[in-house]
Amino acid sequence: MKIDDPKILEKIIVKLDDNDIQVRGEAFSSLVLNENEISNFLIKNLNSASKNIRGFTSLILANRNEKSAIAEIIKLVKDERSSVRSCAIGSLGFLKAFEAKEIFIQSLLDSNLEVKKSALKAIIDLDIKISDEAVIEISKEKDHEIKKLVSKLKR
Repeated sequence: MKIDDPKILEKIIVKLDDNDIQVRGEAFSSLVLNENEISNFLIKNLNSASKNIRGFTSLILANRNEKSAIAEIIKLVKDERSSVRSCAIGSLGFLKAFEAKEIFIQSLLDSNLEVKKSALKAIIDLDIKISDEAVIEISKEKDHEIKKLVSKLKR
């Protein structure tokens, strides 16, 4: 697919906020698979009023391997919405953003479990060493997935 018309791209982006998960998925796929240079357009949408558009756009940029978007995605790790923070951290991990190492470690202390999981996965995937204290703290979570991820940590 090769769409670069801003009006059409905007209509697709809006569908990332649709109530129907299938519609959101189709919009997501069409943006990931778009063969045109649409990075700047996508990066601009990281500032959308919609939490879904902010979060999913960071994941789209990661799936497109847009390392140029790392600095803008980093801004989303402080978003008020935990779903956006989780997507941003997952995106940074996928993009192998070693410059976000401290963000990953700090995000282990986030109030939201999904944010913690995204951070832990990034730490494992990037082979980031964390302190024994951090391991003990994250191990306190009563979550099966967290326990599985902790067992994969290299100390």
